[in-house]
Amino acid sequence: MAVTKLKLSDLAKELGILPHQLLRVLQQVGVEVKTDDPELTEDVIEAARELVQDESFDNDRVYVKPNQTVRSLAKVFDSKAEDLQKRLMEDGLLVGLTQRLKPEVVEQLADELGYILEWDEGTTPVAPPKPAAHKPNKSKTGVQPRPPIVTILGHVDHGKTTLLDHIRHSAVAAGEAGGITQHIGAYQVEVAGRKITFLDTPGHEAFTAMRARGAQVTDIAILVVAAEDGIMPQTREAIDHAKSAGVPIIVAINKCDKPDANPERVKQQLTEHGLVPEDWGGDTIVCNISALTGEGVPHLLEMILLVADVAEIAADPKAPLDAVVIEARLDKGRGPLATVLVHEGTLRRGDAIQVSRAYGSVRAMNDFEGKPVAEAGPGMPVEVLGLSEPPEAGDKVVACKNEREARAKAEAVKTALREQSMAPTPHHRASLQDLLRSMAESETKELNIILRADVKGSVEAIAEQLNKLQFEDVRVKVISQGVGSITENDILLARAASAVCVAFNTGIEPGAKRAAKDQNIDVRYYNIIYELLEDMELAAKGLLAPKFEETLHGVAEIRRVFKLSKGYTVAGCYVTEGKILRSARARVRRPGVEEPLFDGAIASLKHIKDDVREMAAGFECGIQLEGFTGYAEGDLIECYSLEQVGL
Repeated sequence: MAVTKLKLSDLAKELGILPHQLLRVLQQVGVEVKTDDPELTEDVIEAARELVQDESFDNDRVYVKPNQTVRSLAKVFDSKAEDLQKRLMEDGLLVGLTQRLKPEVVEQLADELGYILEWDEGTTPVAPPKPAAHKPNKSKTGVQPRPPIVTILGHVDHGKTTLLDHIRHSAVAAGEAGGITQHIGAYQVEVAGRKITFLDTPGHEAFTAMRARGAQVTDIAILVVAAEDGIMPQTREAIDHAKSAGVPIIVAINKCDKPDANPERVKQQLTEHGLVPEDWGGDTIVCNISALTGEGVPHLLEMILLVADVAEIAADPKAPLDAVVIEARLDKGRGPLATVLVHEGTLRRGDAIQVSRAYGSVRAMNDFEGKPVAEAGPGMPVEVLGLSEPPEAGDKVVACKNEREARAKAEAVKTALREQSMAPTPHHRASLQDLLRSMAESETKELNIILRADVKGSVEAIAEQLNKLQFEDVRVKVISQGVGSITENDILLARAASAVCVAFNTGIEPGAKRAAKDQNIDVRYYNIIYELLEDMELAAKGLLAPKFEETLHGVAEIRRVFKLSKGYTVAGCYVTEGKILRSARARVRRPGVEEPLFDGAIASLKHIKDDVREMAAGFECGIQLEGFTGYAEGDLIECYSLEQVGL
């Protein structure tokens, strides 16, 4: 047997036929292919060439087995599954990638693509049973498609609320008095027998706030852009936030019914932000709509389902519960209420749950129309009654065996939060040093930067140079750039995306400065480009040292050492200067010894038996330092804090 080999796909390309047709040819020469793209020996290749070059070979004939899905049929026709879906949509059919097609649909597709179809092995095609509409509250086994969760983002006055209202009211029966009974922050619509869940959030701030709390809620983001205004500042922010979240973006160009509408200009602007429309050769779906009249909205909903099918959004109703709080409030009549969105598993009435500091049993559940439901499956939003207090948006819902276990878990969270609030340093992972430490510990080596400068030319020049700083193990990525001061939105995005803020010849808004300090977000200021680039290069290499400034708060003298039960040692002190702060750091100095004996955190600060946050000069107190017991009378405890210069 000859040694020369050729891949099946390469041979099909050489012969000008489909791989599927070549498989039939190989069957005629007695070769059964088991792998997707095998290598063929020379004698098999020559036999295949002879058969294909025979005058009786029909290049347009394809052989298809019954009950094909869109995905499997794409291989037969050598097409992309998404292209077949779009073609079927043009014919008025909305189908998923794994949905089996009727024989007449397959024949119609073959005819449109210019192929002569033959049913393989002489079998009579049998139309598959019509799939039932997805109902999460039906008990099923295994993973199944779940409704996609969609958030609508965009600039103020561009039509987000109008679009949401149109979609919402189109889902309600025309004769229902007063429309939807109540607003719970999320609702569902049904399109072609399938459901879509919409989150009614105020904008990208809420969208990112939930991400900052560790909840990746959204599957798809709809970016609404007004056709007459184009890309505006909040539009750019929404694009940055959606890209940072890593969710697919569908652009809805709204107000296309207006006389001054210019959708083509909007498309041009979108390309400048990395969103290239499909009809311009990109991969971003762009729909022209009018939220006011409803024109184009049905097509937008179909595109949402198409993107959901491509992403293969699915969940298992019998898996452990994975749910998140969308919003919560305190109702005077009914008590704490929380809107919960189920991602996986099933939440049932009577279940014991714990949500951060809150706990309880699900006493009642209502859907988005205010109707009572017994259970909620994947993709379904419900309003839950029975928690001890209102949780926060983004909090995870944890299923427990009983209410006692739920209460114990909630109390443990409260204790951890209380200890965290008294800790000497923030626990957020947003300072540059923490980011570098996190990068070193993870496989993802990416330094995210939010860049702001005084003029557009500087922004573009610096961003271009930063994006060129690529190293073997670390990638520098500018996730957001713009002109002007650093805002609170920038700080919010920095926390959600674990990024550092860089300001060139510009400053920071007062509210953003407070937020940065509270969240421990690193903000760096520069007025010389090469210094900025040099620092970011050192940061990417993990060599950039933080710049700190020490502030001395006070000094206490140890007058007596107390050894308590359980091995605890406490220093009885008299504050001689300033204040001793529980949240600050401490150094222990001994007369005659140059180096401090201890430098670290204060574990506890007490006045008599009470825990206190600070103790002023002239008062006595008990101090316990973290991990240190070598106190001696006459030692001095210096209380100080370190602050990064420039933040």
